[in-house]
Amino acid sequence: MKLITVSLLAAAGILSAGVAQADEALAKKKNCMSCHQIDKKAVGPAYKEVAKKYAGQAGADKMLAEKVIKGGKGTWGAIPMPPNKVTPEEADALVKWVLSLK
Repeated sequence: MKLITVSLLAAAGILSAGVAQADEALAKKKNCMSCHQIDKKAVGPAYKEVAKKYAGQAGADKMLAEKVIKGGKGTWGAIPMPPNKVTPEEADALVKWVLSLK
């Protein structure tokens, strides 16, 4: 029984790691990483800071996905984020990944 439990936990870990890597790959493909880093400020805020700021806020995912698509300014300082060429599905995936970071 322990072996089954350990196997299931390992499989879940591998699957969730694969999803995180896939969304990081999407962030790299869409050039998000040229302005953002996972754990340190670059031109824009660190993704972990974004996750911390919006943790537990209802509707944050939809608001952030819209900002990814349309751009935004003022929330993190004077430098605006330009609109990005992403589909709504890509924006949702990117935001879910960012918000999952600890």
